[in-house]
Amino acid sequence: MIEKKPIIFLLLATATILVGTIITMVLPFRWINDPKLAIASVKPYTPLQLEGRDIYIREGCNNCHTQTVRPLLSDTERYGEYSKSGEFVYDQPFLWGSRRNGPDLARIGGKYPDAWHVKHMKDPRAMVPRSNMPSYAFLDRPLDTSLTEKKMKALKFPYTQADIDALKGKTELDAMVAYMQKVGNDIPWRKTGKAEVLGELKNPFQDNLSVLPEGQKLYAEHCAQCHGLELKGEVGPDLRDMDKPDSKVFATIYSGITEGGMPAFGDTLGKERTWKLVTYLKSVHRK
Repeated sequence: MIEKKPIIFLLLATATILVGTIITMVLPFRWINDPKLAIASVKPYTPLQLEGRDIYIREGCNNCHTQTVRPLLSDTERYGEYSKSGEFVYDQPFLWGSRRNGPDLARIGGKYPDAWHVKHMKDPRAMVPRSNMPSYAFLDRPLDTSLTEKKMKALKFPYTQADIDALKGKTELDAMVAYMQKVGNDIPWRKTGKAEVLGELKNPFQDNLSVLPEGQKLYAEHCAQCHGLELKGEVGPDLRDMDKPDSKVFATIYSGITEGGMPAFGDTLGKERTWKLVTYLKSVHRK
């Protein structure tokens, strides 16, 4: 019956929309700056990181990459712990985004060493064969620092003259890599989310030569970009003479080495494929 009274219907519909808007968009601002949500380990950007962030925005990277891990199982399994508001306290503007032509970058900091990022930016497919990301080799040019100090002052980020002087000789690529290493790296999520291997580690494929072709294929897909097709080392170390127990090699691949920039492949490969990869790597050592 109410639809036959257009004015009343319009007023009720407007009131309903207003209530919904207030609940979902206005009230959250009451708690968004709650000190309890602050994360003490999250620090302001350095001058180099801030310049890298501006280049990231200038090149439109945020049009293809989000920077927020949603509280969904599919997100947390791939990227780690979901994003908290306290992680973005120094982000102006926020770069959360909603479109993922490329992977989310909220947890990219510290995942790879600097050399990986440099090689990836210059030739993305050299590191990720199926990547559709364009090359940014042109960023290897001098960094314009004429406005850096003004930006730091405007954003009220702490800095020293030594920080500004240290920008001399830096390139835009240096700044971009510094920013990439900063994103998501102020929180200890990588340690808490590290995949640990429990129980006795015994290679089920030891001396089983039939798994070597698959192990070699896994190496080409996941390892060769950093260690070279012939295991001679590039971004990562030479693996041709890896005289370590199978269990140690397995743990390194499965859980990664945070301090060394070696990502964990446990979630990607699982135990069985990781053991096949270990078997291949150890077979190269025995030759």
